[in-house]
Amino acid sequence: MQTFYVQIKCELGRTYETAEHLADLELHSEIYSTAGDYDLIVKYHVDDGVDVGHFVGAHVQTAPGVRDTHTLITFKAF
Repeated sequence: MQTFYVQIKCELGRTYETAEHLADLELHSEIYSTAGDYDLIVKYHVDDGVDVGHFVGAHVQTAPGVRDTHTLITFKAF
């Protein structure tokens, strides 16, 4: 199992619409609104062998209202 986070910058006024769309896909573990450079952070778990870049491009970057993403790949939980 691979865990990663995607920080999402949304178009102005579309953060909640974007979060609701991602939640409806039911591919995430957790979704949070954030303050700072990004509007949302989403935690995902995918099976080993899944191409994270393809997953993000297909399921996150195509969501309505997404302006930019930053993916954080994790290695080990403590």
